[in-house]
Amino acid sequence: MPELAGRTADAFEAGVREHEERWLSPLAVRSYETRGRAQPEAECLLRTPFQRDRDRIVHTKAFRRLMHKTQVFVDPAGDHYRTRLTHTLETTGISRGVARALRLNEDLVEAIGLGHDLGHPPFGHAGEEALDEVLQERFDRRFRHNEHSLRVVDVLERDGRGLNLTAEVRDGILNHTGSNEPDTLEGKIVRLVDRVAYINHDIDDAIRAGVLDAADLPREEIELLGPTGSRRIDALVHDLVETSAREGDIRQTEEVGNAMLALRSFMFEQVYLAEEARAEHRRARATVRRIFEHLVERGDPVDDVIDYVAGMTDRFALSYAESLQ
Repeated sequence: MPELAGRTADAFEAGVREHEERWLSPLAVRSYETRGRAQPEAECLLRTPFQRDRDRIVHTKAFRRLMHKTQVFVDPAGDHYRTRLTHTLETTGISRGVARALRLNEDLVEAIGLGHDLGHPPFGHAGEEALDEVLQERFDRRFRHNEHSLRVVDVLERDGRGLNLTAEVRDGILNHTGSNEPDTLEGKIVRLVDRVAYINHDIDDAIRAGVLDAADLPREEIELLGPTGSRRIDALVHDLVETSAREGDIRQTEEVGNAMLALRSFMFEQVYLAEEARAEHRRARATVRRIFEHLVERGDPVDDVIDYVAGMTDRFALSYAESLQ
Protein backbone atom coordinates (compact mmCIF):
# COMPACT_ATOMS: atom_id res chain seq x y z
CA MET A 1 0.00 0.00 0.00
CA PRO A 2 1.44 3.38 -0.94
CA GLU A 3 2.52 5.71 1.83
CA LEU A 4 -0.39 8.06 2.54
CA ALA A 5 1.54 10.75 4.35
CA GLY A 6 3.09 13.62 2.41
CA ARG A 7 3.69 17.34 2.55
CA THR A 8 0.18 18.19 1.25
CA ALA A 9 -1.60 15.62 3.42
CA ASP A 10 0.33 16.59 6.52
CA ALA A 11 -0.62 20.25 6.09
CA PHE A 12 -4.23 19.73 4.96
CA GLU A 13 -6.07 19.87 8.29
CA ALA A 14 -4.04 22.82 9.55
CA GLY A 15 -4.71 24.69 6.32
CA VAL A 16 -8.45 24.06 6.53
CA ARG A 17 -8.54 25.19 10.15
CA GLU A 18 -6.64 28.36 9.33
CA HIS A 19 -8.85 29.15 6.32
CA GLU A 20 -12.06 28.58 8.28
CA GLU A 21 -10.96 30.82 11.13
CA ARG A 22 -10.23 33.59 8.62
CA TRP A 23 -13.30 33.15 6.45
CA LEU A 24 -16.20 31.49 8.25
CA SER A 25 -18.74 33.34 10.35
CA PRO A 26 -18.50 32.80 14.12
CA LEU A 27 -21.91 31.10 13.75
CA ALA A 28 -20.61 28.46 11.32
CA VAL A 29 -19.78 24.88 12.25
CA ARG A 30 -16.05 24.27 11.91
CA SER A 31 -15.16 21.18 9.92
CA TYR A 32 -12.88 19.70 12.58
CA GLU A 33 -15.11 20.62 15.50
CA THR A 34 -17.89 18.19 14.65
CA ARG A 35 -19.68 16.43 17.48
CA GLY A 36 -18.31 13.27 15.93
CA ARG A 37 -19.48 9.91 14.67
CA ALA A 38 -21.22 7.07 16.52
CA GLN A 39 -18.25 4.84 15.75
CA PRO A 40 -14.85 6.56 16.06
CA GLU A 41 -12.60 6.24 13.04
CA ALA A 42 -9.35 7.62 11.72
CA GLU A 43 -9.62 10.89 9.82
CA CYS A 44 -8.95 11.17 6.09
CA LEU A 45 -5.78 13.14 5.39
CA LEU A 46 -7.19 15.00 2.36
CA ARG A 47 -10.88 15.48 3.16
CA THR A 48 -12.69 17.10 6.05
CA PRO A 49 -15.26 15.03 7.98
CA PHE A 50 -18.15 16.68 6.13
CA GLN A 51 -16.50 16.12 2.76
CA ARG A 52 -16.18 12.43 3.63
CA ASP A 53 -19.89 12.34 4.50
CA ARG A 54 -20.74 13.93 1.16
CA ASP A 55 -18.73 11.29 -0.70
CA ARG A 56 -20.25 8.44 1.27
CA ILE A 57 -23.75 9.67 0.46
CA VAL A 58 -23.05 10.10 -3.25
CA HIS A 59 -21.73 6.54 -3.49
CA THR A 60 -24.82 4.93 -1.94
CA LYS A 61 -27.31 2.79 -3.83
CA ALA A 62 -30.10 4.91 -2.36
CA PHE A 63 -28.63 8.05 -3.96
CA ARG A 64 -28.42 6.39 -7.36
CA ARG A 65 -32.04 5.23 -7.13
CA LEU A 66 -33.21 8.85 -6.76
CA MET A 67 -32.82 9.30 -10.51
CA HIS A 68 -35.79 6.96 -11.03
CA LYS A 69 -38.04 8.42 -8.34
CA THR A 70 -40.23 11.20 -9.68
CA GLN A 71 -40.93 14.47 -7.94
CA VAL A 72 -44.52 15.27 -8.91
CA PHE A 73 -45.64 13.15 -11.86
CA VAL A 74 -45.65 9.34 -11.74
CA ASP A 75 -43.21 7.81 -14.24
CA PRO A 76 -43.58 10.67 -16.76
CA ALA A 77 -42.92 10.06 -20.44
CA GLY A 78 -40.97 13.29 -21.02
CA ASP A 79 -37.23 13.56 -20.51
CA HIS A 80 -37.20 16.98 -18.84
CA TYR A 81 -39.27 16.50 -15.71
CA ARG A 82 -37.64 16.73 -12.32
CA THR A 83 -36.76 13.57 -10.50
CA ARG A 84 -35.97 13.16 -6.83
CA LEU A 85 -32.30 13.26 -7.86
CA THR A 86 -32.48 16.52 -9.81
CA HIS A 87 -34.47 18.06 -6.96
CA THR A 88 -31.73 16.95 -4.56
CA LEU A 89 -29.01 18.49 -6.72
CA GLU A 90 -30.95 21.73 -7.20
CA THR A 91 -31.64 22.02 -3.48
CA THR A 92 -27.99 21.35 -2.68
CA GLY A 93 -26.71 23.88 -5.20
CA ILE A 94 -28.97 26.67 -3.96
CA SER A 95 -28.13 25.80 -0.36
CA ARG A 96 -24.40 26.03 -1.02
CA GLY A 97 -24.87 29.46 -2.55
CA VAL A 98 -26.75 30.66 0.52
CA ALA A 99 -24.12 29.18 2.84
CA ARG A 100 -21.32 30.85 0.90
CA ALA A 101 -23.01 34.25 1.08
CA LEU A 102 -23.51 33.86 4.84
CA ARG A 103 -19.99 32.47 5.35
CA LEU A 104 -21.31 29.20 6.77
CA ASN A 105 -19.90 25.72 6.17
CA GLU A 106 -20.63 24.80 2.55
CA ASP A 107 -19.41 21.21 2.93
CA LEU A 108 -21.82 20.56 5.78
CA VAL A 109 -24.69 22.09 3.79
CA GLU A 110 -23.77 19.98 0.77
CA ALA A 111 -23.71 16.71 2.71
CA ILE A 112 -27.10 17.43 4.29
CA GLY A 113 -28.60 18.50 0.97
CA LEU A 114 -27.42 15.40 -0.86
CA GLY A 115 -28.70 13.09 1.86
CA HIS A 116 -31.98 14.69 2.85
CA ASP A 117 -34.29 12.67 0.56
CA LEU A 118 -32.51 9.30 0.48
CA GLY A 119 -35.43 7.68 2.31
CA HIS A 120 -38.20 9.05 0.12
CA PRO A 121 -40.43 6.28 -1.28
CA PRO A 122 -41.56 6.09 -4.93
CA PHE A 123 -44.28 8.34 -6.36
CA GLY A 124 -43.41 11.51 -4.47
CA HIS A 125 -45.79 12.76 -1.79
CA ALA A 126 -48.53 10.34 -2.89
CA GLY A 127 -46.25 7.38 -2.25
CA GLU A 128 -45.25 8.67 1.18
CA GLU A 129 -48.89 9.22 2.16
CA ALA A 130 -49.88 5.75 0.95
CA LEU A 131 -47.12 4.04 2.92
CA ASP A 132 -48.01 6.06 5.99
CA GLU A 133 -51.71 5.18 5.68
CA VAL A 134 -51.24 1.45 5.32
CA LEU A 135 -48.78 1.39 8.20
CA GLN A 136 -51.26 3.17 10.44
CA GLU A 137 -54.06 0.81 9.46
CA ARG A 138 -52.11 -2.41 9.85
CA PHE A 139 -49.57 -1.67 12.58
CA ASP A 140 -50.50 1.66 14.20
CA ARG A 141 -47.17 3.08 13.00
CA ARG A 142 -46.22 6.10 10.91
CA PHE A 143 -43.90 6.62 7.96
CA ARG A 144 -41.95 9.85 7.57
CA HIS A 145 -39.41 10.10 4.78
CA ASN A 146 -37.01 12.21 6.84
CA GLU A 147 -36.89 9.53 9.53
CA HIS A 148 -36.37 6.87 6.89
CA SER A 149 -33.60 8.92 5.28
CA LEU A 150 -31.77 8.74 8.59
CA ARG A 151 -32.39 4.99 8.74
CA VAL A 152 -30.90 4.64 5.26
CA VAL A 153 -27.62 6.29 6.26
CA ASP A 154 -27.50 4.80 9.76
CA VAL A 155 -28.52 1.21 9.07
CA LEU A 156 -29.39 0.16 5.53
CA GLU A 157 -26.41 1.17 3.44
CA ARG A 158 -23.14 -0.79 3.34
CA ASP A 159 -24.99 -4.08 3.85
CA GLY A 160 -26.40 -3.02 7.18
CA ARG A 161 -23.34 -1.27 8.56
CA GLY A 162 -24.52 2.24 7.71
CA LEU A 163 -22.38 5.21 6.73
CA ASN A 164 -21.32 6.35 10.22
CA LEU A 165 -21.97 10.00 9.35
CA THR A 166 -21.17 12.95 11.59
CA ALA A 167 -23.77 14.10 14.11
CA GLU A 168 -24.37 17.42 12.30
CA VAL A 169 -25.15 15.76 8.95
CA ARG A 170 -27.44 13.21 10.62
CA ASP A 171 -29.27 16.01 12.45
CA GLY A 172 -29.73 17.99 9.23
CA ILE A 173 -31.10 14.98 7.35
CA LEU A 174 -33.55 14.07 10.11
CA ASN A 175 -34.81 17.59 10.68
CA HIS A 176 -34.99 18.94 7.13
CA THR A 177 -38.76 18.64 7.56
CA GLY A 178 -41.09 17.96 10.46
CA SER A 179 -41.70 19.71 13.76
CA ASN A 180 -38.08 19.99 14.93
CA GLU A 181 -35.58 22.41 13.43
CA PRO A 182 -31.94 21.39 12.83
CA ASP A 183 -29.34 22.27 15.44
CA THR A 184 -27.09 24.06 12.95
CA LEU A 185 -27.63 27.06 10.71
CA GLU A 186 -26.35 24.92 7.85
CA GLY A 187 -29.15 22.43 8.45
CA LYS A 188 -31.70 25.24 8.64
CA ILE A 189 -30.58 26.45 5.21
CA VAL A 190 -31.36 23.09 3.61
CA ARG A 191 -34.70 22.90 5.43
CA LEU A 192 -35.86 26.23 3.96
CA VAL A 193 -34.22 25.93 0.54
CA ASP A 194 -35.84 22.50 0.06
CA ARG A 195 -39.18 24.32 -0.12
CA VAL A 196 -37.79 27.14 -2.26
CA ALA A 197 -36.56 24.56 -4.79
CA TYR A 198 -39.51 22.21 -5.00
CA ILE A 199 -42.22 24.88 -5.11
CA ASN A 200 -40.64 26.72 -8.03
CA HIS A 201 -39.45 23.65 -9.90
CA ASP A 202 -42.81 21.94 -9.50
CA ILE A 203 -44.47 25.02 -11.02
CA ASP A 204 -42.11 24.66 -13.99
CA ASP A 205 -42.95 20.97 -14.42
CA ALA A 206 -46.69 21.55 -14.04
CA ILE A 207 -46.61 24.19 -16.78
CA ARG A 208 -44.55 21.87 -18.98
CA ALA A 209 -47.10 19.09 -18.46
CA GLY A 210 -50.00 21.38 -19.34
CA VAL A 211 -51.53 20.97 -15.90
CA LEU A 212 -50.96 24.64 -15.10
CA ASP A 213 -50.98 27.83 -17.13
CA ALA A 214 -48.49 30.51 -16.16
CA ALA A 215 -51.30 33.07 -16.41
CA ASP A 216 -53.13 31.25 -13.59
CA LEU A 217 -50.39 31.79 -11.02
CA PRO A 218 -51.46 34.10 -8.15
CA ARG A 219 -50.80 37.65 -9.35
CA GLU A 220 -49.77 39.32 -6.11
CA GLU A 221 -47.12 36.72 -5.25
CA ILE A 222 -45.78 36.63 -8.81
CA GLU A 223 -45.48 40.41 -8.90
CA LEU A 224 -43.48 40.28 -5.68
CA LEU A 225 -41.23 37.31 -6.47
CA GLY A 226 -40.95 37.37 -10.26
CA PRO A 227 -42.53 35.89 -13.41
CA THR A 228 -40.11 32.98 -13.91
CA GLY A 229 -38.74 30.23 -11.72
CA SER A 230 -35.20 31.59 -11.87
CA ARG A 231 -36.36 35.11 -10.96
CA ARG A 232 -38.42 33.79 -8.04
CA ILE A 233 -35.56 31.68 -6.70
CA ASP A 234 -33.22 34.65 -7.03
CA ALA A 235 -35.63 36.87 -5.09
CA LEU A 236 -36.17 34.24 -2.41
CA VAL A 237 -32.44 33.62 -2.00
CA HIS A 238 -31.59 37.32 -1.76
CA ASP A 239 -34.30 37.83 0.85
CA LEU A 240 -33.11 34.78 2.77
CA VAL A 241 -29.47 35.86 2.76
CA GLU A 242 -30.08 39.49 3.72
CA THR A 243 -32.61 38.65 6.45
CA SER A 244 -30.46 35.86 7.89
CA ALA A 245 -27.35 38.04 7.94
CA ARG A 246 -29.25 40.74 9.77
CA GLU A 247 -30.89 38.45 12.34
CA GLY A 248 -28.11 35.93 12.94
CA ASP A 249 -30.43 33.04 12.12
CA ILE A 250 -31.92 31.51 8.98
CA ARG A 251 -34.96 33.66 8.31
CA GLN A 252 -37.08 35.22 5.58
CA THR A 253 -38.92 38.52 5.76
CA GLU A 254 -42.56 38.05 6.64
CA GLU A 255 -43.71 39.41 3.28
CA VAL A 256 -41.56 37.06 1.19
CA GLY A 257 -42.11 34.08 3.47
CA ASN A 258 -45.87 34.52 3.25
CA ALA A 259 -45.66 34.82 -0.53
CA MET A 260 -43.75 31.55 -0.73
CA LEU A 261 -46.29 29.80 1.51
CA ALA A 262 -49.10 31.19 -0.64
CA LEU A 263 -47.48 29.69 -3.74
CA ARG A 264 -47.14 26.39 -1.88
CA SER A 265 -50.85 26.44 -0.99
CA PHE A 266 -51.67 27.28 -4.60
CA MET A 267 -49.67 24.29 -5.81
CA PHE A 268 -51.45 21.95 -3.42
CA GLU A 269 -54.84 23.18 -4.61
CA GLN A 270 -54.09 23.40 -8.32
CA VAL A 271 -51.53 20.64 -8.88
CA TYR A 272 -50.73 18.24 -6.04
CA LEU A 273 -54.37 17.64 -5.04
CA ALA A 274 -56.08 18.76 -8.25
CA GLU A 275 -58.48 16.60 -10.25
CA GLU A 276 -55.85 16.01 -12.96
CA ALA A 277 -53.50 14.50 -10.38
CA ARG A 278 -56.04 12.32 -8.61
CA ALA A 279 -55.87 9.47 -11.11
CA GLU A 280 -52.08 9.33 -10.75
CA HIS A 281 -52.37 9.51 -6.97
CA ARG A 282 -54.90 6.65 -6.94
CA ARG A 283 -52.56 4.62 -9.10
CA ALA A 284 -49.61 5.36 -6.81
CA ARG A 285 -51.55 4.62 -3.65
CA ALA A 286 -52.95 1.38 -5.04
CA THR A 287 -49.49 0.28 -6.13
CA VAL A 288 -47.86 0.93 -2.76
CA ARG A 289 -50.74 -0.63 -0.85
CA ARG A 290 -50.81 -3.75 -3.03
CA ILE A 291 -47.08 -4.36 -2.68
CA PHE A 292 -47.08 -3.68 1.06
CA GLU A 293 -50.02 -5.97 1.80
CA HIS A 294 -48.63 -8.74 -0.40
CA LEU A 295 -45.29 -8.73 1.41
CA VAL A 296 -46.87 -8.56 4.87
CA GLU A 297 -49.29 -11.39 4.09
CA ARG A 298 -46.35 -13.41 2.79
CA GLY A 299 -44.92 -13.20 6.28
CA ASP A 300 -42.11 -10.70 5.76
CA PRO A 301 -41.17 -8.66 8.87
CA VAL A 302 -42.79 -5.23 8.73
CA ASP A 303 -39.47 -3.36 9.02
CA ASP A 304 -38.13 -5.29 6.04
CA VAL A 305 -41.28 -4.49 4.08
CA ILE A 306 -40.96 -0.77 4.83
CA ASP A 307 -37.30 -0.77 3.80
CA TYR A 308 -38.05 -2.64 0.58
CA VAL A 309 -41.05 -0.57 -0.50
CA ALA A 310 -39.47 2.78 0.41
CA GLY A 311 -36.37 1.87 -1.59
CA MET A 312 -38.28 1.12 -4.79
CA THR A 313 -38.16 3.35 -7.84
CA ASP A 314 -41.40 4.30 -9.57
CA ARG A 315 -40.96 1.93 -12.47
CA PHE A 316 -39.85 -0.98 -10.34
CA ALA A 317 -42.86 -0.52 -8.06
CA LEU A 318 -45.27 -0.42 -11.01
CA SER A 319 -43.67 -3.51 -12.55
CA TYR A 320 -43.65 -5.39 -9.24
CA ALA A 321 -47.31 -4.62 -8.56
CA GLU A 322 -48.25 -5.72 -12.06
CA SER A 323 -46.49 -9.05 -11.54
CA LEU A 324 -48.77 -9.75 -8.55
CA GLN A 325 -51.94 -9.64 -10.62
